[in-house]
Amino acid sequence: MTQIIDGLLYTEDDEWILVEGDEGTVGISDYAQNSLSDIVYLELPAAGDTFAAGENFGVVESVKAAAELLMPVAGEVISANEALIDNPELVNSDPYGEAWMVKIRISNPAELEGLMDAAAYRIYCDERG
Repeated sequence: MTQIIDGLLYTEDDEWILVEGDEGTVGISDYAQNSLSDIVYLELPAAGDTFAAGENFGVVESVKAAAELLMPVAGEVISANEALIDNPELVNSDPYGEAWMVKIRISNPAELEGLMDAAAYRIYCDERG
């Protein structure tokens, strides 16, 4: 059963964001890591990089496939989770905790309204099987 965390917002591309004030922590969902299988490599941006909503901010590679990481909302990267570079398997074991990918300063909080809450994301995942 896919783990979905209440209090997070989700994209249709399976990224999540935890919003705290004007900052957000971004990662990929349990559904995404499960679909990808064993994660073997991650490419993340540097602090100071800025991205529009939906823009590619990195890459996650697994034994099965590679996937682009897409920014849920526009923002500037405050920090990237360097621990994932040496330990990409953390994404499989703890996608909502230790495997956060970037922390951002949110540029346009109104974009958050276009994301799904946990209940909507649960339905979205169920529809995809």
